[in-house]
Amino acid sequence: MAELFSDEWMKGFMEQWNADPELSGALAQIGFNSVIGYGIDGEDQPRGVITVENGKAVSAGAYNGEELNWDIRCSEAQWNKWISKPPGMMGLGMAFTSGKMKFKVGDYGAMLKDPRMAGPFIKTFSVMGRV
Repeated sequence: MAELFSDEWMKGFMEQWNADPELSGALAQIGFNSVIGYGIDGEDQPRGVITVENGKAVSAGAYNGEELNWDIRCSEAQWNKWISKPPGMMGLGMAFTSGKMKFKVGDYGAMLKDPRMAGPFIKTFSVMGRV
């Protein structure tokens, strides 16, 4: 298995993202565009990045200085826990308020208040589990 958020892992994540209508299809309906970084809490920069246009992932790979709309960080153990057993809305809320999940860039509160974004965000964890 490729290292979490490595170039190879992110390309697999992009394939799974686009193959899941509950994720890419739901985000396409709201015209979601974003550059999302994923990384380990405490590191200077994210490890991986995915670029989404109209809900579809159009590129993914190792982070290379892209300007991010979202930069999501957790400990490696926390990522692995959620990838093996995806959290629900309550679990994510608790992780955010307790500091287990951090958004270095992006407005977590605004995203959670919009169910059109919150549902697909939660779906990304089960999609990660298929990489």
